[in-house]
Amino acid sequence: QMQLVESGGGLVQAGGSLRLSCAAAGRTFSSYAMGWFRQAPGKERELAGAIGRSGGTYYADSVKGRFTISRDNAKSTVYLQMNSLKPEDTAVYYCAAAAASRWYLPTREGDFDSWGQGTQVTVSS
Repeated sequence: QMQLVESGGGLVQAGGSLRLSCAAAGRTFSSYAMGWFRQAPGKERELAGAIGRSGGTYYADSVKGRFTISRDNAKSTVYLQMNSLKPEDTAVYYCAAAAASRWYLPTREGDFDSWGQGTQVTVSS
């Protein structure tokens, strides 16, 4: 499994921005698709965005146009840029990795086999 460490969470006002980072170690980063999941209190964990090995991306409808996922293979890091944040974006955000073929973009939680510890994002109204 890959070791994943998230950073960048915090408290922000509605309309503000945050950038989450996830540093990976232990495996060849470029061989993995990466995802950002989130879990709000009392709700199931959901995929916010994913990026494949080839750079293809997926976004949940609730974050399209506001969040951008990107990766830097040289730094073994995946990012989630979050703009125009809303109180409903408040959640613990988890980075996850999935061993995948070059052209496959995983979107199911079960596709991901390595997880970070999570970072709290709180958006105040």
